[in-house]
Amino acid sequence: MKLLKRAIAAGAAALMMAGAVQAADVVIGSPNWPSVQATAYILKVVLEENLGLEVEVQNGTNPVVFEAMEKGSMHVHPEVWLPNQDNLHNTYVKENGTVLMNPNGVSAFQGICATKHTAETLGVSKITDLTDPSIASQFDSNGDGKGEVWIGATGWASTNIEKIRAKSYGYDQTLDLTEMDETLAMANLDAAVQQKKPFVFFCYTPHHMFELHDLVILEEPAHDPDKWIVFQPTDDPNWLENSSAGVAWKNANLHIHYAKSLEESQPEAAEVLSNVKLSTDQVSAMVYAIIVEKMTLEDLASQWVEANMASVDEWMR
Repeated sequence: MKLLKRAIAAGAAALMMAGAVQAADVVIGSPNWPSVQATAYILKVVLEENLGLEVEVQNGTNPVVFEAMEKGSMHVHPEVWLPNQDNLHNTYVKENGTVLMNPNGVSAFQGICATKHTAETLGVSKITDLTDPSIASQFDSNGDGKGEVWIGATGWASTNIEKIRAKSYGYDQTLDLTEMDETLAMANLDAAVQQKKPFVFFCYTPHHMFELHDLVILEEPAHDPDKWIVFQPTDDPNWLENSSAGVAWKNANLHIHYAKSLEESQPEAAEVLSNVKLSTDQVSAMVYAIIVEKMTLEDLASQWVEANMASVDEWMR
């Protein structure tokens, strides 16, 4: 009888736990790069510890998270890159009005980098140098005679834009445009630096890569909005053919976005999300802690919140 009672109690507890997961007060979407994941868990800790909410973090691509915010199955995107996700921002924020944006953006840079050794050895300083076959062939890592450039992970809006930029400059003809998970790409960067092998790749801030290595940002024409004609696959089936961007990125800003429905279902959470403010240095330090110091997302979030209570208190006002 005791065993039966224990089994019933355990089953009831399991059902309660399952119900709690399904009934999360706030669901935070988390795409596949370190800074957005770090911010997601910091927001989770802040909302749970200060508002007593049940908060869940779920993986999802940018389009999936935006669609889910509109439907109410997710409520937060912790780091929307603009202009990268302008198409999603324009649809859900400006046109549909179902998603809101925190105005406090984190400043970011995007471009193409080479290691300092690469720049000095090969004389690479400009992005157009990559169109020279004799230079491009030096980035061959698999022995097929053609060099490679990492342009980002599959699913990133910036990866599609880097395809456009490579086509516009012409180095898509001299280099294979490789897509892979960022963790693997950064491991390849580390190995190239240690072995003093040529390496060229998509780079951005906030990121720990600039803390670890001497990198050279390849020069290119300044951003010109008239020459930045960018479509995403969700905009145009012939997006690559119809796009052109033979100039530098304009400075990006990273913004928290959240479902407008939160203003009614969890107004205190919506207020906090509208007040969150982070700096580029803070986000870079988060990424460094995760990637270099191997801190778990949970530990990072709890320690960060404890160490930054003054900032959190400002968010709660």
